[in-house]
Amino acid sequence: MIASLKRFNTLRNQIVFIFLIVMILVLSIVSVCTFNIVSNLLKANAEKQIQKTTVQISERVDALYRQIDIISKQVITDAYVQQLLLDEVEGRTVNFDKRQALMKVMNGYHAYGDGIHSFELYQKDQSRLFPLNGTTLSHRIDPSWIERARAAGGKLVWIGTDPKDPKLYIGIRQVSLMDRWFSNGGYLLTRVDANYFRIKEAPSGEHSEYMAILDRQMLPVFSNYDGALEEILVEHQKTMKIDDIDFIVSRETSTVTGWTTVILTPVSTVMQGLSVLKAAILFSGIIGFFIFSFFSFFLSTMITRPILNLIKTMRTARVGGLKPIAEGASTVEFAELNRTYNQMVENTNHLIGVVYEKELLLSQAELKALQAQINPHFLYNTLEALYWSLEEKEEELAEVVVAMSNLFRYTISNPKLEEEWVFLKEELQNVEAYLQIMKMRFGDRLSWQVSAPPECRVRIPKLLIQPLVENAILHGVGNKNGAGMVSVIVEDDKVASRLLIKVMDDGPGIDENTLNSIMQSLKLGKVSSVKGKGMAIANVHKRLQLYFKEYEDSGLCIESSISQGTAIAFIIPY
Repeated sequence: MIASLKRFNTLRNQIVFIFLIVMILVLSIVSVCTFNIVSNLLKANAEKQIQKTTVQISERVDALYRQIDIISKQVITDAYVQQLLLDEVEGRTVNFDKRQALMKVMNGYHAYGDGIHSFELYQKDQSRLFPLNGTTLSHRIDPSWIERARAAGGKLVWIGTDPKDPKLYIGIRQVSLMDRWFSNGGYLLTRVDANYFRIKEAPSGEHSEYMAILDRQMLPVFSNYDGALEEILVEHQKTMKIDDIDFIVSRETSTVTGWTTVILTPVSTVMQGLSVLKAAILFSGIIGFFIFSFFSFFLSTMITRPILNLIKTMRTARVGGLKPIAEGASTVEFAELNRTYNQMVENTNHLIGVVYEKELLLSQAELKALQAQINPHFLYNTLEALYWSLEEKEEELAEVVVAMSNLFRYTISNPKLEEEWVFLKEELQNVEAYLQIMKMRFGDRLSWQVSAPPECRVRIPKLLIQPLVENAILHGVGNKNGAGMVSVIVEDDKVASRLLIKVMDDGPGIDENTLNSIMQSLKLGKVSSVKGKGMAIANVHKRLQLYFKEYEDSGLCIESSISQGTAIAFIIPY
């Protein structure tokens, strides 16, 4: 009986069974959800109405701003103001009587502006023309606002709170002289009462509205909100809490002034009379929450527990390799998935072990083969140098033998992996010893330069530089008439975390066709590249690719031209 029922224990049947129960419960509370929809519709309509109110207030603020803009524009275009500033620009000094008469003109315009507190008129050189005390515009406001007014070309630039009086706001505009091709004739400061833009009074109760008007710099022009303005300026925020009271947030940015109007309306204000609906929504919400929570938890646990176990097991592959999972799933599908995964793990682990061993053996064989090629080649050339030194300077035989002993000890070492890497200093000492021996053969024809950072503690594979130096001596200095120079330069690029090593000679160089043939041979992996020569270059190139195969720029880079010498460079990452 149990065995016959077990085949129906599938994930699909479990989901169908649970959702049938959930569907019955959902149908039983549809009526309550209808009330929720009605409540949302009422709230949406209220939000639209509040947004319309916000737009109307923003338009009213625009009208107040336009009034200031129009009056200040009339002042700067007044014939008397234009003539006074024109006289100053053209060098005709304005006497005291004319400046005194300017007060009457300003007072006449002042009467038309309800919120305008006063005007201040400045000349082009920023000295004040009205009122009569002698301050300058740069001492009155920040010079950056003067530059903005000049760039605005006569338009009103709103500054904000007056630095001399926080109860006033100020705006600035440039006076363009109409009789002088609208050139700059001075500046007009318009001072406005702070209460001019006060449209909403301070809150008188816990259900009052809040309003804030902010300029382009998001500085308050008017605000009856006591909290931090940053709280109400969050974009796409439609509701917020203030003292545990929900508010609807409505914003409108004016296209005329660039000012932003924000209105906060208590939700309780627009949802009055819906207490019964709220109670019903709360009751249905609590019941529905517990019901759906229970079944959702039950269903999600059934579905996700096997998946989470499988994910947890697969994550262990990052640190400890692939491991099998216990086959104890509750459904047929997950049991089959676990069995398939375990089979895959077994096969993958077997293949990883086989491939790893093959790659390891292959890499070691290639490195040992390359090392075996380099060592005899090095020894043959060194013995040849000894032969030449014995013919010419027999009395220095002891020094040469000691140098060769050091070279052989360095070259023919215990082929352990940890001994294949040496410090850069050791490799350069080996190069110096080799150059000393080759000096016995070439005499004064050979000179060299070895340059490296003094405190470089980077390890590199052994015998990378010496074969390139040997190649530079034999094919560079050896094929040149007269003295030759071999340079070994090591540059430490700390930014890119790598060493750049160059071996250069001033020999006869390589023609373009031969150089292309060498580079093509290196790409194809040919050890004997050009008529049996170039073995050292090919071996070093191959070793670099084996050691640093994960880097795209591994290997040798060769540059040469006829009569200019040859330079071979390669990169060693830290």
